[in-house]
Parts: sequence; structure tokens; C-alpha cells
Amino acid sequence: MYGRVWPPIVVPFVAMLLLPAVAIGQTRPAQSRTAKFEQSRTPWGDPDIQGTWNNVTATPLQRSDQLKDKALLTDEEAASFERERLERQAEGEAKPIREQTPGQRTGYAASIWFETSSKLSENRTSLLVQPADGRLPPLTPEAQKIADRQAQSRKTSPADKPEDRGPYERCITRGLPGAMMPGFYNHNYQILQIPGYVVMMVEMIHDVRIIPMDGRSHVGSAIKQWLGDSRGHWEGTTLVIETTNFRDIEQRNGGAFGPSESGKVVERFTRMSADAMDYQVTVDDRVWYTQSWTASIPMRKVEGPIYEYACHEGNYGLPNILAGHRQEEREAAQKR
Repeated sequence: MYGRVWPPIVVPFVAMLLLPAVAIGQTRPAQSRTAKFEQSRTPWGDPDIQGTWNNVTATPLQRSDQLKDKALLTDEEAASFERERLERQAEGEAKPIREQTPGQRTGYAASIWFETSSKLSENRTSLLVQPADGRLPPLTPEAQKIADRQAQSRKTSPADKPEDRGPYERCITRGLPGAMMPGFYNHNYQILQIPGYVVMMVEMIHDVRIIPMDGRSHVGSAIKQWLGDSRGHWEGTTLVIETTNFRDIEQRNGGAFGPSESGKVVERFTRMSADAMDYQVTVDDRVWYTQSWTASIPMRKVEGPIYEYACHEGNYGLPNILAGHRQEEREAAQKR
């Protein structure tokens, strides 16, 4: 596995306060989504959202500083955005080898490796719909201390042991909502339904989520899991999933992130047409963020199947990272 990045989804965590009048998980983007759509049903009567879905988009999670006052672009501005994005990508990959990034030099270039798009979703400049400025809320003081400590640790001991690398690089998980976010590659999700359960297979890191729909309570608070403990129900034709009981993710980054152990994630899946679905996720974590936040991510139906993501079988990157750091230590010791 290569060391991974996540452009353009995660950028520094700074934002305005969340508008308090909006209920969690209830926000819709400003544009009208679809004409009248008649939702199909499973044989047992539940709304049918089964299939393989993809959430690739060029719209970043957070709005850039350059577009801070524009939630939507005109068609002309969106076309210019797409053109400039492609030009920057081509320019970076055309540089002489010595000027390329390490990823570009080893084939980890966007045009080769990433499953991304140059098109904005509905001309939106951020996937975040709350806060209204399209930026993640500020970290709490305690969370900022944790983030600073982890940043310092990445500088002083980036690879002393495998645990110094995040769970994503170690082929464990991207966490939640990390597992459901776009930004680089393997953005496919297979959704299955049987009476009493919804099952979601995530292509990246082959995470599988089994969500009971029978009204049972969450497991005991002492049980913590990487993807938390999920419970689902229907609100009309919208699947609502509430997840708690998270295991705290160390080394949060663009590839893997989630709430603290006391955080809650609420997801809403609404099928808008035969081949389109609106996915909304709200993260409410007062340990990590000063306010909750909500993102709306379009999903489109695609042809399957989803191929195996054999992460550990090809994870040469992790031992090589550790071996490379040992070599750096030996060279530094020789100089001393």
C-alpha cells in the first residue's frame, strides 16, 4: 500500500459557528434535486435503495478561502473551475522528475491512480451544508491539544512502530464518516437489504457495515468499535442511521477520521431517482468540534461488481516506511 493523501476533501479544521436553527440531518442543498420520483419497495415493503453506488465528485468537503463567499458557482464559473483543475493536474505531472512530488515520481499521480472528477456537484463549492460558510467548525481547546501533539509526534517519531501510522495505512479502517467520504479512489458502496437489516459493503479497506432495523437498543457503552454501533430506521422513504460507541481514532488525517468515543454520527440516505441518491451525514462530537456539522454528498448508481480490495496482501508500504525510517536513524547516528 502506498502512503495516501486525500485531495481535495480535507483541509485545515477552521470554520464559523454552526447555525443553531437547523436540526441535525435535516438540511438540504439549495438547489432542487429531482422531479417527482416514485420510490420502489422491497418484497417486505421497505423503500428499496439496493445496488452499487459511487460518490465521486470534485466538490471538496470544505469551501476554499478563494470561494468563501460563494456557495454556488454559475455554469461559466464551474466550467472555469473544471478547466483550471485539469490544467493544474497536467502541469504538476509534466514537471521534471526532480520537481515532482514523491507520489508523482512513483506513479501515485492523479491521472493514473485517483478516482476523482473535475466536475462540481450542482456547482456547489463545498459538500458541507452546515455550517453555512461551508467550513468545518473549530476544534475544541482539548481537541486542538490532541491535534498539536499528534502533529509533533509525526515529526519526531513518524515510524518508530506500526501504531505510529494511522489505521488507514495499516489497512484497518477509515473510520466513520471517513469510510463514506469521497476524495481519492475506491468510492464504491454496495447496499443490500434483507428483512430487519441493511448491509453496506465499502470498497475501500473492505469495511462492512451490518445495520439492524428492528428497533433494538445500542450495545453497552463499554463496547467500542472502529465503525461504531449502528441502528437504522425509516423516516418516510429516507433511511436514517444513528451510530454511537466509537473507538477513538488516533492520527486523524485525510484518509481516516471519525468522532471521539462519545461522538454520534447520523446518516440519511434518500433516493432521489432511479440512479441518484442524496447522502447526508451529521457529526455531533462536542469533544472534538465546537459545533456539529452536516455534509450532503451525491451518490449515483453504477454497474457492479465491486472487486476485492486486498489491502494487507499488497501492503508493502508499511514495512517499507518502517525500514526507511530505521535507515534514516542509522544515517543520522553515523553523522553524529
